[in-house]
Amino acid sequence: MRLAVLAAVSTVALIASGVPAVAAGIDLLRGHDWTHFAGAARTADGVQITPLDRWITSQKEGRRLQPNPPVNLAGPHLAVAGDFQVDATMAGINGKSAYLQLYGQLPVIYDEWRQERPSVRVGIVGGRLETAVWDGESNTAEETRTFGAGLSGDVTVSIKRAGGRITLSANGKRLGSVDEHDVFASGTVWFGADAQVGGGWRLAALSASGSVDVVDSPDRTQPTSKKSLRAKASGLDRPIHVGTAIASTPLVDDAAYRAIAGREFDMITPENDMKPQFVQPRRGVFAFAEADTLVDFARANDQAVHAHTLVWFEALPTWMRSAPDKETVMLDHIKAVAGHFAGRVAEWDVVNEPMDEDSSDGLRHNLWWQAMGKGYIAKAFTAARQADPNAVLYLNEYGVEEAGERWDRLYQLVKDLKAAGVPIDGVGFQNHEYAKGDRTPPETFRQHVQALAALGLKVRVSEMDVSANGDSAAVQAKEFAGKLAVCRDEPNCTSFGMWGFTDRYGSTADINNYPPSPGDALPWDRNLRPKKAYTAMLNELN
Repeated sequence: MRLAVLAAVSTVALIASGVPAVAAGIDLLRGHDWTHFAGAARTADGVQITPLDRWITSQKEGRRLQPNPPVNLAGPHLAVAGDFQVDATMAGINGKSAYLQLYGQLPVIYDEWRQERPSVRVGIVGGRLETAVWDGESNTAEETRTFGAGLSGDVTVSIKRAGGRITLSANGKRLGSVDEHDVFASGTVWFGADAQVGGGWRLAALSASGSVDVVDSPDRTQPTSKKSLRAKASGLDRPIHVGTAIASTPLVDDAAYRAIAGREFDMITPENDMKPQFVQPRRGVFAFAEADTLVDFARANDQAVHAHTLVWFEALPTWMRSAPDKETVMLDHIKAVAGHFAGRVAEWDVVNEPMDEDSSDGLRHNLWWQAMGKGYIAKAFTAARQADPNAVLYLNEYGVEEAGERWDRLYQLVKDLKAAGVPIDGVGFQNHEYAKGDRTPPETFRQHVQALAALGLKVRVSEMDVSANGDSAAVQAKEFAGKLAVCRDEPNCTSFGMWGFTDRYGSTADINNYPPSPGDALPWDRNLRPKKAYTAMLNELN
């Protein structure tokens, strides 16, 4: 059956159910989920769009690098085959810019770099209709055109795809067209929206017509397997969690990725969606929708959530770096974010990467240390305990699985925190092996796990990945299996987690290039085929 026929059938179904169709097209607002859309609020008159001003920032200086506007991941999108038209009424425009974006493919966040994929954005900017087209080969738009004049108040915009062109109309008047640049070649259309700070607008109507069908968010629940990592780990005499970092957009639009995520793991960590620049892009303005999508997926698949992260010196919005009242900012952020997820996540990375073995006190003298001294760590853990009394609270650090000054300083820090009654429950060992020199003998790691057990602390392998760097797949497999064996054996090791599971979306990709060049550090390759590392971990759990 052709999709155009399906669109007509869907319209009849909507009318029969009492939900009106709009302009002979399919109504995309009524009967669909717009409540899990960052910066948006469902009202009786449509969807109110509030500006997020959300950006990807540079890791060191915190400069704004890329805008990161939201997409409605849990709501309706379109399957298209041929020509189609989208009509949107953008209401209440008050002189500030208002944007609606149609994505042919969802953008992907590669550990704090946003890969822009094909999309068309239409905006009311200065009373004119601005159109920008991304072709998926650059961070910047391939083509930008501006049409018309005097547009304000309520504007009905029509976006028509036909013959390789995108034709734009406003209030029934044709304004111009741009090349499609194969934006919709993938056969899908997802919806995003944003607004300029100081403004805001209302999506009063949204409909689609032509060769389209409406697809709501996929079923979150995934099939299980008795031969999976999670099944083997849960069947141990002392069960442990097997976890992975998860990215929200491929979880929604990549069915194979979604299936592995649900089948193989019983603990997930949001790779980016709970970091400060994502959840509090402006002071007091929170954007939880993407992280909520991940938590909902975990609950549907009986997975625990290890939440990441409350206090870090990276992934911060620019306002947080420049705020004069750093202690208030930190404590308010913890209260709001940990409080939002209280009862729905099992664990938190409260403080991430505080160590610097080259400093006088062994701590990184980051913006939090500069404002509060070393006491910021204790204050953060105390605030997290108050916000979510039942969550297990971790300090997460890299390089401490190795012997040396970094480990010695970490051990002394957590020993002092425990002695002072700070509510720290455990330590996460990241286990990133980017170079051959990062390889650590499992027995060294075991000694550190046992030392923390003597302090009454839990441990977890939190972010493991192993770049091959010319070594064979067997070496990579040995590294994963060796650390997993320690976690399996030591009573205070509660979970073994990797920083992603497939090279297709792995953080070791050569980013800022189009297309990104995938890394080779994870147990599934870029085609989602399991490597020797996966088999080696299964063997350890057997």
